[in-house]
Amino acid sequence: MAHKTHNWWHHSVVYQVYPRSFQDTNNDGVGDLQGVISRLDYLEYLGIDAIWLSPVYRSPNDDNGYDISDYQAIMAEFGTMADMEELISEAKKRDIRIIMDLVVNHTSDEHPWFVEARKSKENPYREYYIWCDPVNGEEPNALRSIFSGSAWQFDAQTGQYFLHLYSKRQPDLNWENEQVRHAIYQMMNFWIGKGIGGFRMDVIDMIGKVPDREITGNGPKLHEYLQEMNRETFGGKDLMTVGETWGATTESAKLYSDPKRKELSMVFQFEHVGLDQQDGKDKWDLKPLSIPELKTVLSKWQTSLGDEGWNSLFWNNHDLPRIVSRWGNDKEYRIESAKMFAILLHLMKGTPYIYQGEELGMTNYPISDITEANDIETINMYHERIASGYSKEEVLRSINAKGRDNARTPMQWDETRYAGFSNVEPWLSVNPNHKEINAKQALSDKRSIFYTYKQLISLRKNNDIVVWGEYQLLEDTPDEVFAYSRTYQEQEWLIICNLSETKQQITVPREALSVILSNYELPERPSGHVELRPYEAFALEMK
Repeated sequence: MAHKTHNWWHHSVVYQVYPRSFQDTNNDGVGDLQGVISRLDYLEYLGIDAIWLSPVYRSPNDDNGYDISDYQAIMAEFGTMADMEELISEAKKRDIRIIMDLVVNHTSDEHPWFVEARKSKENPYREYYIWCDPVNGEEPNALRSIFSGSAWQFDAQTGQYFLHLYSKRQPDLNWENEQVRHAIYQMMNFWIGKGIGGFRMDVIDMIGKVPDREITGNGPKLHEYLQEMNRETFGGKDLMTVGETWGATTESAKLYSDPKRKELSMVFQFEHVGLDQQDGKDKWDLKPLSIPELKTVLSKWQTSLGDEGWNSLFWNNHDLPRIVSRWGNDKEYRIESAKMFAILLHLMKGTPYIYQGEELGMTNYPISDITEANDIETINMYHERIASGYSKEEVLRSINAKGRDNARTPMQWDETRYAGFSNVEPWLSVNPNHKEINAKQALSDKRSIFYTYKQLISLRKNNDIVVWGEYQLLEDTPDEVFAYSRTYQEQEWLIICNLSETKQQITVPREALSVILSNYELPERPSGHVELRPYEAFALEMK
């Protein structure tokens, strides 16, 4: 069945660039916009269609740019507005769109709106943020910041508390205020006018918050605000929008992404991301991944959106550890497990996102002391847990598994001292394994992880079955084997992945016409009883 709406992003693959760690061109140890421009040919060769650019707006960098002090200026470390315009135009020449990272739940405390707002209760900008009187001399209520501690910060100048669901230097905007909303829409239209390809919307499910009722995500007016945003900005234009929605369910994802509702193109859902944390605890409380649970969750998202919504597909981003270290094997089977995760995800229905270095099989970088950490969330959690009696070893184990710095180490371009990222010491240490794991090495080896990603991107562009095909999980497999079929018109593809380092037995139900791709050399078309090697993955076209 043909889908009712065809958009460019249905066939596309998006590549996330974290500019601080991508490429430094002016030798200050920090990546910059000219660095992104200098690597566009590499990205074009990989085959991607869009770059999701993490924030490059002016910012004091309390939370690595997710604390914005001027939405219509570029952070000096990254370059100038002229550099940004050059990036948009150079990317366009290569048929690559730039997706801006939009942070509108909060600003920096250095944003002129907040500087004004805190001056007095009568200031015209006061209502741009959320203020409350103390209750019995304490915080207004029990809301907690995602970065540890209370979500309320006392401001002595006016004797009130302001709300910050993230760092205390990231005050939350008051979306109930129509002036705030229209100022944001004006800013979005400024960027649309620059020729960008769309927006990735940071923690967008928080903008409908009702702090008095302790509602943070999915507030009652959330979808009303998104529909208004659509009308006032990107609606009716050929732009892609993706919302970061940590609390999304399959039902709420349809509200966001059903084209008839005129909200967003798709959302990032994180249900699969929470599968290795203990129930009811936070991300630092680890438990082993259950592969049957992973199959259940991903299959539910594949089947339940139907034609009423659209999936985003991802393993990694700037907030998540490297998938090959997290659920794969980043030692003996690094190449096999990295390719297996790529094949498993990229042949599903939805728009895939690749995080920089994922196509090289970059790994986590363990630390042995908190002084090596840079990320505010990690540092706050460390001190809070040590104070409440956890051992240093326990807390570091959690950080090395889940800390956000794992994804933020500099991109590994070559084997030179600073991995070709910079000629000087970078803002965050380079992973010592860059001598073996780097783009130069990957490009010279046709069997590298890079070429598996390149092939998967090409398969999506050239095969409607990958875009529109029906998804069906193969139920009768060992726990460690994730197998599914995609069917479209007269075609059927079968994808089989072993998510373990032990051999697994599986039966291929019918004869295959051809092997589409695999991460091991296959002697012939597998059929009947097959023994899968560690982390083996292949896709077959079935008769």
